[in-house]
Amino acid sequence: MTNLVKEKTRYRRALPTDAIAFSSLEGRKLFAAALAAGGMDGYFPLAEQFHTQSDPSFCGLGSLVVALNALAIDPERLWKGSWRWFAEDLLDWCASQAEIREHGLSINQVACLARCNGAAVDLERADSTNLAALRAALETAANGDGIVIASYDRAAMGQTGRGHFSPIGGYHAARDLALILDVARFKYPPHWVPTEQLWRAMHAIDSATGQARGWIILRRHSQVSPRGLSADCRGLNTRLVSSPSPNRHCNN
Repeated sequence: MTNLVKEKTRYRRALPTDAIAFSSLEGRKLFAAALAAGGMDGYFPLAEQFHTQSDPSFCGLGSLVVALNALAIDPERLWKGSWRWFAEDLLDWCASQAEIREHGLSINQVACLARCNGAAVDLERADSTNLAALRAALETAANGDGIVIASYDRAAMGQTGRGHFSPIGGYHAARDLALILDVARFKYPPHWVPTEQLWRAMHAIDSATGQARGWIILRRHSQVSPRGLSADCRGLNTRLVSSPSPNRHCNN
């Protein structure tokens, strides 16, 4: 029975050779150098909240849970017992859990959910002119001035699968490497990748929107209540289309 389970299931995948595993010797040296250069200030709040997405299609939700809790936003809604806390099953304003499980989320919807739950959000799609803007966003994340969630095509990174979301945990400016805190930890560990490679992987068109992928920068909203924003979110025209889109979700 055990052999049958092994034959029909997977336990992780090997990273492509141009990605550097976070826990490898080289990955640790990169972390130490980036930390000394001030490129890891944003890592620690994310590390405190880092978790594995609970479903193969929940990369967007998993990334948001990490980011919103790292920003110390009070959801003003009950999680369990007497505790208020962000969890994936609370993030169902723009689409039901069943829809997200089947289709995943577009970057528009991830941005919408972030806004609806108390974050100020800047969204930028990758194009042929904005590599410098991505580097500036990575500097923002590195300095702890905001949290960046990247939306990219795994296939363009030499990985299996297609559309994926993950937070950015740090930036090694001297070598121009971004640390992807992959929320699909059952598949790939956190890893360092060249910034330009990540940017090019963001150019892939999401068939759900007909637009390129990109990144969002999240900051704590200073004035608006998440509860009030969430109430407004239900009326936004951001629900999923009825037909499946193979490019949209994590395809893990």
